[in-house]
Amino acid sequence: MQDVYNQALVLHQRGKLVEAEQLYRQVLAVDARMLAARQMLGVLQVQQGRLDEALATTQSALALNPRHAGVLVNAGNILNLMGRFAESLDHYDRALVLAPDADTWTNRGNALQSLFRIDEALASYEQALRFNPRDIQALFRRGAILGDRGRAIEALEAYDKVLALNPNHVEALNNRGYTRWSHARWETGEDYARAIADLQRALQLAPDMPFLEGGVLHLKMQVADWTDFAAQKAHLIAGVRAGESVARPFMFQALSESPADSQTCARIFAGAMHPPAANATNAFARKAGGKIRLAYLSGEFREQATAILMAGLYERHDREKFQVIAVDNGSAGTDAMSERLKSAFDEWIDIGGLNDHEAAQKIRDAGIDILVNLNGWFGRPRMGVFAQRSAPVQVNYLGFPGTLGAPYMDYIIADRVVIPEGEERFYEEAVVTLPGCYQANDDRGRPMAPVPTRAEAGLPDTGFVFCNFNHVYKLTPDTFACWMRILQQAPGSVLWLLQGPPPLAQNIARQAQAHGVAPERILYAPHRPPEKHLARLSLAGLFLDQLPYNAHTTGSDALWAGVPIVTQTGSTFPGRVAASLLMAAGLPELVTRSEQEFETLAVLLATDPQALATVKSRLTRECPLFDTDLFRKRIEEAYERMWKACQAGEKPTGFAL
Repeated sequence: MQDVYNQALVLHQRGKLVEAEQLYRQVLAVDARMLAARQMLGVLQVQQGRLDEALATTQSALALNPRHAGVLVNAGNILNLMGRFAESLDHYDRALVLAPDADTWTNRGNALQSLFRIDEALASYEQALRFNPRDIQALFRRGAILGDRGRAIEALEAYDKVLALNPNHVEALNNRGYTRWSHARWETGEDYARAIADLQRALQLAPDMPFLEGGVLHLKMQVADWTDFAAQKAHLIAGVRAGESVARPFMFQALSESPADSQTCARIFAGAMHPPAANATNAFARKAGGKIRLAYLSGEFREQATAILMAGLYERHDREKFQVIAVDNGSAGTDAMSERLKSAFDEWIDIGGLNDHEAAQKIRDAGIDILVNLNGWFGRPRMGVFAQRSAPVQVNYLGFPGTLGAPYMDYIIADRVVIPEGEERFYEEAVVTLPGCYQANDDRGRPMAPVPTRAEAGLPDTGFVFCNFNHVYKLTPDTFACWMRILQQAPGSVLWLLQGPPPLAQNIARQAQAHGVAPERILYAPHRPPEKHLARLSLAGLFLDQLPYNAHTTGSDALWAGVPIVTQTGSTFPGRVAASLLMAAGLPELVTRSEQEFETLAVLLATDPQALATVKSRLTRECPLFDTDLFRKRIEEAYERMWKACQAGEKPTGFAL
């Protein structure tokens, strides 16, 4: 039978799996105790995707010799592929006692990482590297963990070692590019150039790598590098319409002018990254009376835009009706906002170190009735927790302005401006329409430092100041061209933007010159704490908005600081938020319907002091936009209706208050 077994191995190596299987079975029919044949048959079944059969075959081999390290590793690998990570870990541990080696330590690390036992996974990869410092998978996985933990220098060193061993390791190029970007030192701009070079190299090697193409363009947009922008945008949109995994929903919002395209992009991403969990269930026991246990899940319970908007709402929820719980994805720090938030909630649940299944179970055990997703596809998301169906009612709100494309999200909270009547079909969630503006605002917690002088803020002594403090990835060539036409019609005016890495100023200067505007008329504000930023913002005369993704929290900041916004209504949710803010602030005349109308109004307000003064006289914090308690009543009514429908066993259905 040895000759037949050898023939089977040759066929197996040549990829002739059907013929090889026949010979393995022929061998086993004669000698059922030939462990090697059973082991290789299990390997073959894995290659064919027949995991249940492969596991049974491998377990039968283990029955012949429970102390065979190679078979134990094979069984661990199969269990790992089946998602049975705890069992796979047990097999790796048993194998390591018998024959420790780098590959098994690496596989063990993979299982631990899947179990969210990250410290142990890191230690396992480091143990693998003691056996083999050139183990590429261990180097890469270790680098990924270090990068996630903010240990950028060590992560970059790990990726450098991977790429020294394999210059074409696409995942390492991708991760090194993002790590270089996220933790860059911007004095010279070299880190940006290296980051974009890594991503472009990865895209060249793997043009079909999921979501990489969109990532490259997003990184370029971070510094207004619009080389071939129109062609790249068109290619991404065509890819989304073809159902391809070319762009993440977060970056696509800065490009999309179609709610249908945005929905398609979100559906693709949700399906690829977080489909509904196989074991998810909506079989929750119905609760008779009592307070609604309302939980907000966020990765940004700190000094960040979502927290700045929401803090007052958390504090003022009606405790006669609601128990308010924070579900923290490991973000809370020691800053003043974090401390304020810790006092604002009735309970605090930390899921940062848990895997999705564990986190979902912890939320279920806490008896959460309504779980609000404040991230969606933004920031530090935990969509996998929602995919597990962690609560009877799951709500998409605020962090991601659009559909999440996932069937397990029940509702999205909006208003009639951001989701006009008739566009509900572009949302997987049932649309809940609030009166006024959907966006929460805190009317007590937006302190302002003393207003600096223009000189202290880096502004000229005279001349009208236009500003835009949105993240620059929202800026497109069309919007910039519009802004330049406005500057040309407002002599002596300047445009004030947020400071970025050196390539930003260089690229903007080049574009300004191309439009006939002196680069010196574009100024940059360094990043400052919120109270100092709001204080200097008040020195601006007018906030110029943009499309297709306009001002959200930055819009609230401007209005709070007394700076009017001129906006143009877009065609998607993220392009209509500023219009919603202005309507709620009682300034509908600042909402324009065309680019020409936008330019005309901006120039008028910049060149006619009386017209601007009239607008500013009507801009007050005593308006519905900044009435936190009014907003609280509206959103609480929405939550109560959602919960009532759930208790009645009704399918989530949209409604308007």
